[in-house]
Amino acid sequence: MATINREQISKKAFNDFKNYPYGFARSGDFSIRESDLLQQHGSLIAALINGEIEPMSAEEQSLLAVARGEKAAESAVEKAWSKYQARINRPKVGSMYGRSRYADDSFELSVADDDDIVVED
Repeated sequence: MATINREQISKKAFNDFKNYPYGFARSGDFSIRESDLLQQHGSLIAALINGEIEPMSAEEQSLLAVARGEKAAESAVEKAWSKYQARINRPKVGSMYGRSRYADDSFELSVADDDDIVVED
């Protein structure tokens, strides 16, 4: 199996086709600058989080701390990554056409036998 070095990871463009199938720039969630920063630095940040590479500089250690939630974002890259994480980890919103609003099994509707409609002439 070929080993991937830091140079190859940093040159690889970051894409999240599951959450952003048309790219970050076309999603409407990110500005042009934020989408560029995510594409340029996202692969490196993902590799740092997954443990594929070790942080070599203070900037990379800061990126890793922000990605883990240990510190607040300060630089533009850190803010873009935090915004990306907040967007992909937000709770899913229900639809009025989708599932029922009572999701847990402990809630049951009491159904009476006399709720048939009777039409008299």
